[in-house]
Amino acid sequence: MIANAFVKNLSLAIASAVLLSACGEGESAGKTATQVAARVNSEELSVHQINAVLSRTPNLQPDQVEAAGQAALERLIDQELLVQRAKDKKLDRDPRVMQAIEAARREILARSYMEQFTGQADKPAPGEIQAFYDENPALFSERRVYNLQELNITIDADKLGELREAVTAASSLNDIVNWLRERKIPFKAGGGVRAAEQLPLEALPRFAQMKDGQIGLVQTRTGVLAIFLAGSRAQPLDVAAATPFIERFLLNREKTEMARAEMKRLRDTAQIEYMGNFKAPTQGQATVEEVVPAAASSTESEGGLSAETLEKGVSGLK
Repeated sequence: MIANAFVKNLSLAIASAVLLSACGEGESAGKTATQVAARVNSEELSVHQINAVLSRTPNLQPDQVEAAGQAALERLIDQELLVQRAKDKKLDRDPRVMQAIEAARREILARSYMEQFTGQADKPAPGEIQAFYDENPALFSERRVYNLQELNITIDADKLGELREAVTAASSLNDIVNWLRERKIPFKAGGGVRAAEQLPLEALPRFAQMKDGQIGLVQTRTGVLAIFLAGSRAQPLDVAAATPFIERFLLNREKTEMARAEMKRLRDTAQIEYMGNFKAPTQGQATVEEVVPAAASSTESEGGLSAETLEKGVSGLK
C-alpha cells in the first residue's frame, strides 16, 4: 500500500478512535452513546461523515485530530444548511443539477473500479529498482543541481540554422540576446536553480554532458530554449535514498499500464455503436487518464528529490 493511502487509513483510524471515545465519555456521564455529531434542523450529521472528511486530510497528526474533527463538523454544518436551502428551492430537481450529480456518480464509480483493479499491482522487486537506478545515472548517481539562465525563443523553423550558428559563435548569453534583438525575434528571459529531475527529460542527457559556462539549445513546441549553464554542483542520490521514490514511480507506472490494458480489454469485448455524427476513432484507443488513479505524490523530499518531481522527470523514459 502506498504511503498516502496508509496515512489516510491511519488518520481515519485515529479519528474514529478519538471521536468514538468522546461518545463513550458522554455515555459514562449519563448520556446515551450516539453516532450523531450534530443535528441541523431535522437532519443529523454523523461521526462517520466527520471521519470521511478526516480520511481525506493529508499528514494529520494524532494531536490534531480533535481540532480537525471540530473544524470538519463546522464545514459539514455549513454544507448541510446550504443543501437544505437548495432543496427548499427545488434545485435538486433542476436538470442541470441532476446532470451534474449523475456525472459525479459516474466519475466516482469509474474511478473506484479502476482503483480497485490497479490495487492488485505488485510492488517492484529490488532488482527492478536497482536496474532503474543504474539506467538513469543523470537522475541519481551522477545527479547535479544546475544554475541556469534561459532564453525562451519563438522562432521559425527556417531560421534555426542561423540561430545555431549564432549560439556557436557566442561567448555569452548577452551575445545571443543582441543577435535576437537585431533581428526582432521575440524571446523571454528566465532561469533559476533546478535539480536534474526538474529538467525536461529529453534534454537531461545533454545537460549531464554540459560543462559550466557552456550554452546549449533545446527545441520546444513553440521554438527553442537557449540555456546558459552558469554553474552546477554534484548532488548524487544513492540507491537507498532513491528507492522509495523509484518504487513509487514504478508502482504507479505499473498501475497506469494495467489501467490502459483493462480499458482496452473492456472496449474490445464491448458492443460499441457510434450514432449520428459521431464516429469511431481511427487511431489508437480513447485515453484513460480520466479513470486512471492519480499518481502518488508527496511534498516530502530526501536529498532534494521528491516523489512528485521524480515522476515528472522520468515520465518519458523509454
